[in-house]
Amino acid sequence: MIKITLPDGSVRSFDKDVTPYEVAVDISEGFARNVISAKFNDEVVETSTPLTTDGSLTLYTWRDDEGKKAFWHSSAHVLAQALEELYPNVKLWVGPAIENGFYYDVDLGEDVISEKDFKAIENKMIEIARGKHNFEMREVSKADALSYYKGKNEYKVDLIENLDDGTISFCDHSTFTDLCRGGHIPNTGIIKAVKILSVAGAYYKGDENEKQLTRVYGISFPKQKELTEYLELLEEAKKRDHRKLGKELELFTFSQKVGQGLPLWLPKGAALRERLENFLKAAQKKAGYEMVVSPHIGQKELYVTSGHYAKYGEDSFQPIKTPKEDEEFLLKPMNCPHHCEIYNNRPYSYKELPKRFAEFGTVYRYEQSGELHGLTRVRGFTQDDAHIFCTPDQLDSEFKEVIDLVLYVFGSLGFENFTAQVSLRDPDNPEKYIGSDENWKKAEDAILNAAIDKGLNYIVETGEAAFYGPKLDFMVKDALGRQWQLGTIQVDYTLPERFDLTYKGSDNEMHRPIMIHRAPFGSMERFIAILLEHTGGNFPLWLMPEQAIVLSVSEKYEKYAEKVLNLLENDEIRALADNRNETVGKKIREAEMQKFPFMIIVGEQEEKDNTITVREHGGEDLGTISVEDFSRIIKERVNKSLKTFK
Repeated sequence: MIKITLPDGSVRSFDKDVTPYEVAVDISEGFARNVISAKFNDEVVETSTPLTTDGSLTLYTWRDDEGKKAFWHSSAHVLAQALEELYPNVKLWVGPAIENGFYYDVDLGEDVISEKDFKAIENKMIEIARGKHNFEMREVSKADALSYYKGKNEYKVDLIENLDDGTISFCDHSTFTDLCRGGHIPNTGIIKAVKILSVAGAYYKGDENEKQLTRVYGISFPKQKELTEYLELLEEAKKRDHRKLGKELELFTFSQKVGQGLPLWLPKGAALRERLENFLKAAQKKAGYEMVVSPHIGQKELYVTSGHYAKYGEDSFQPIKTPKEDEEFLLKPMNCPHHCEIYNNRPYSYKELPKRFAEFGTVYRYEQSGELHGLTRVRGFTQDDAHIFCTPDQLDSEFKEVIDLVLYVFGSLGFENFTAQVSLRDPDNPEKYIGSDENWKKAEDAILNAAIDKGLNYIVETGEAAFYGPKLDFMVKDALGRQWQLGTIQVDYTLPERFDLTYKGSDNEMHRPIMIHRAPFGSMERFIAILLEHTGGNFPLWLMPEQAIVLSVSEKYEKYAEKVLNLLENDEIRALADNRNETVGKKIREAEMQKFPFMIIVGEQEEKDNTITVREHGGEDLGTISVEDFSRIIKERVNKSLKTFK
C-alpha cells in the first residue's frame, strides 16, 4: 500500500501502482470525469501513470491553469500530426503550450502556410481528435532516439544530443510519435474545438543567424461555445490594440530611420507620460523620495560589478568603444548600479536612513526584431525606478509602504482585479542567482511576511525571482480578463555587498544596508500600452490628454467658442476648440472617435444665454449648463477617480 496526500491535507491509502485517474475516481466519479492532468510530488505525470511511492498528488481540470497547460500541450501534438499529414516534407522542432493556446515551430521546406490554409489544418486536427487516441509515454535510450530521427529531422537530433541518456521519452498517439517530457490529457477526444490563429517566422533556437522556421499558433477548447466566446474576446482585443489606438489618438509612432523598438512620443503622448510622471512624483514626494538623474550609459565594469553584464550582456547593445584604449561603455540595461554609486557618494549614519532615490530612467535591451511588439516589447524603455537603502529594522515598514504606493497607483488608474505573486528562487538551480543562502532566506521571509500582514491575495511562484533577490509582483487582470505583470518590489542583500555600501550604526561600527528595488508602473511604455487596452483609450478623466472639446455650430460662433475655451483653461480644464466649417454632426462623430470625454456645443442660443450644451462620450446629454457648473462637474469627477495617497 502507498499513502497519497491530497491538496486539502487528507491522506488516502491505495494499492501500489494506482493511477491519478483511479485516485480521482475514489474521490468522486463525477470529479474523475473532469480530471485531465496531474502532478505527483511537484512533477507532471499522466493521469494513467502508476504511482509507486508515498507522495502528494494534485489533480487538475480544465478550470485550472495546469489543466489548460496540459490541454494545450496535447493540442500541440495534434497540430504536429495534422501538419505531418498535410505537409509530407515538414520537419518538427518544438511545440509548447503558452499563456493562451500553443504553437509549433516547423521547417516546411518549400511549402508555405497562409491564412487560406488554416481551415484545412483545423479540420484535420478535429478529425484526429475525434479518434479519441490515448496519449502514451514511453522512455527510450539516447541511441534509439537518435536512430529514430537521424536522416529525417536534424532539429530533433540536435535536441536529443543535448539530453542525458535515461532522461529521454517519447509520446505516442494514433500513428504519431514525438519527443516529449510529458504532461498530457488522457486522450485526443477531449479536444472539441480548434482555431489556428496565425503564422509567423521564428529563428531556430531564437538565433538570428540560424534558419527561420514557421511558427503556427493555435488554441483549442473542450467546448465549441468557449472557442466562440474566445474569438469574440479577440475581436474586442483588436479594437483595443494599443498600436491601433496609439495611432488613432496620436500618442506615439515608430520610425525605421530612428530604429526598431524605439518609440517616438507625439505631443499628446508626451503630455500623457508627463501627467503620469507628475502623478507618481507627487506621491513619492509625500513618501519621502528624492529624485535623482543618471546617465544613459555607464562603463562596462559597472555592470560587471552589479552582475547585470553576466545576466543581460547577450541582450544588450554592443559595447561602445571610445578613442581611449580598453575603455568600453554600455547603454545601461538597469538603473540600480547607478543608484548604488549615488548612495556611495558620501558616508551615511543609521540616523539618515532610509534613503529613497527615485528616477524615471531610460534603459536599453537588444530585443530581437521578431519579438518587438508595439510598446509592450521595445528596445528602449523608461522605468519609474526607485531604490530604498535601509537598515534591517526598517525593512518591514519600508516594504509595506511601497505596497501602499502600488495599491494607490492601481486604484487611481482603475486596476481593481489583481493578485500579488511572491517570486522566490529555484533551490534546484542555485547557479541562476547571486548572493548567500542566508540572505536569500531573510529576503524571502520579509516579502512573505509583508504580503500576509497587508492582507494581500497572493500566490507563491518558485523560480521567478530576480537573479539578485526575491520579489513581489502584481499580476493585474484587464477589462478583457487578460493577466499582466504590473508593479514590482524586490528585496536585495546582494548589490549592497557587490558595491560595498555601508552606513555607521548606533554602535559606531560599519553595517551593510538592505536595498529595496521598486517600480509601480514598471516600464512607462508597457504600462501605457496596457492602460490603453484596459480602458480602450477612455483613460481616467484626470489623465486624458484633453478632457473636453468645444464644437461651434458654425463659424459665426467661433469667438464665443474661444471665450468658452479660455474660461475652461482658466479653470485648469484641458480642452480644444473645433471651429472648422463642418457640420456639428460630423464634428461630434469625429470627437467620439478621438475619445474626448465631453463635447461642448455652442451656437446662437448658448451665446445668447452665456451657457454651453454638453454631450458626454458615449452619447449621454448633460443638457445646457453654465461653464462654471461644467468645470465643477469635471473637478468632482477627477477627485472621485483620483485616490488620496496617505
